[in-house]
Amino acid sequence: MSQPDHNESGAHAGNDIRMRLGTRESPLAMAQAYETRRRLCEAHGWTEEQVELVPVRASGDKIQDRPLAEIGGKALWTKELDQWLGEGRIDAAVHSLKDVETIRPDAFAMAAILPRADKRDVLIGADSIAAIPAGAKVGTSAPRRAAQLLNQRPDLEVVMFRGNVATRLAKLQAGEADATFLAAAGLERLGEKGIGMPLEHADWIPAASQGAIGIECALENKEAVAAVAAIDHAPSRAEVLAERTLLEALGGTCHSPVAVLCEADDDTLSMRAALYSPDGAEKVEGDVRFAIGNMDAPKMLAARLLSSASPGILTHFGGAG
Repeated sequence: MSQPDHNESGAHAGNDIRMRLGTRESPLAMAQAYETRRRLCEAHGWTEEQVELVPVRASGDKIQDRPLAEIGGKALWTKELDQWLGEGRIDAAVHSLKDVETIRPDAFAMAAILPRADKRDVLIGADSIAAIPAGAKVGTSAPRRAAQLLNQRPDLEVVMFRGNVATRLAKLQAGEADATFLAAAGLERLGEKGIGMPLEHADWIPAASQGAIGIECALENKEAVAAVAAIDHAPSRAEVLAERTLLEALGGTCHSPVAVLCEADDDTLSMRAALYSPDGAEKVEGDVRFAIGNMDAPKMLAARLLSSASPGILTHFGGAG
């Protein structure tokens, strides 16, 4: 890991910086960076001052008025950090993994995945999906949430909702929608654990990698990779890699309504996944149990789901759409 005298903003870094962590500058991203720094310091005996946080305003944070799928997809959350990592301006990048593209540059290594937090979605504005008033407006920009909602409640109206947690809660308060969804993990990391009603997995499947923080390094920066690997959580890595393998095998894009949940139990993983048409009218679901490390199992589940899917679903997978 390099120890520059200054970073790009000109702030003095000193000679005792052990790690420069790049992060988006949103409140949730910063909370995730603080957690990563704390774990690194505990693992290596570093002080907080030895781990420099380097925030960047991501393109996805700058553009709030359109769905991500219309303006570049998940790459809008990663492209600035990718550039800085590639240029050596940071030693590692902290990501909310559900916002990271399935296929990543070969030059990068996912050096650590932290212990996964609550994977559930939280419904804000009603006590359950069934309790949302008939014909109500529900705010979300996620194809998975929209399709899963309309599958259960076709009478509801989905309106586009983007922004950080505070922005979405403010939009809800202003009456732009009657209800919305947030990730339980994000609320917990922001100290807002008591807000809303968590949706149990039996009734509502989360997004791939939901609740997982990933720390990426340049593959050639072996010192950084080794330092970050010390805080890797093997069960969380197993779950997340299996979920991302399923996504890749499905050929999904940010337009693809797919929900997946993988849970580790000793040396075994249980995976449940569902594909939807965007309007929620069509759905195909399946599950599989397999040994950790068996990446053929998620691929086989993907193939099974695609073979059972209707044309209304298939057009949004297999690289189409």
